[in-house]
Amino acid sequence: MLEKYITVMGEGQAEIVEKRSRFIANVRPIVSENDAIDYIEKIKKKYWDARHNCYAYQLGEKNGIQRYSDDGEPGGTAGMPILDVLRGRDIKDTIVVVTRYFGGTLLGTGGLVRAYSSAARAGIEAAGLTQRVLHSLIDITVDYTLSGKVQYEIMSKGCIVKDTVYTDKVKFTIQAEKPFAQEFINNIVDVTGGKALIEKGNDVYLNKKI
Repeated sequence: MLEKYITVMGEGQAEIVEKRSRFIANVRPIVSENDAIDYIEKIKKKYWDARHNCYAYQLGEKNGIQRYSDDGEPGGTAGMPILDVLRGRDIKDTIVVVTRYFGGTLLGTGGLVRAYSSAARAGIEAAGLTQRVLHSLIDITVDYTLSGKVQYEIMSKGCIVKDTVYTDKVKFTIQAEKPFAQEFINNIVDVTGGKALIEKGNDVYLNKKI
């Protein structure tokens, strides 16, 4: 699993106008190719009267799935420019569909590339970007006399406290960024003299706005 990657926070929409042609970008995160296909069909139904619904998306840790369509525009003027916007910031698991309503004036190949690229960027900005950061879930159980040292270590290392349970002992459930999780565990062992009960759970992705 990737330690971190960039994707969009949610759905977003933006519109630009170029020589009376309207370019409407719709953006959303996707989890599979079927998810992407369903979204494309949804947008086509919504804008059924538009001349073009061009799109691009990429999926996977290494962007192993990349698809795009010019949907009737001159080759290389729509789908690929949209995909290049995603590639430019390595935005993963995301689809962008740009709908064009023709305004009566031809834009030329250069104008189309600029318009589709600009619309895609505007749509992504509207959706918002987030960094998905892999965290390790760690349970730490200690006596009350050691809880202060553990709390200090948690705060100083910037870990996230998900839960704290007080019984005859104190149990902290925290989330630490994956690359630093083992170092954090080693520090807890050191500051508690090996008296902490430490259990490592599953790794999970958390959002970090960028």
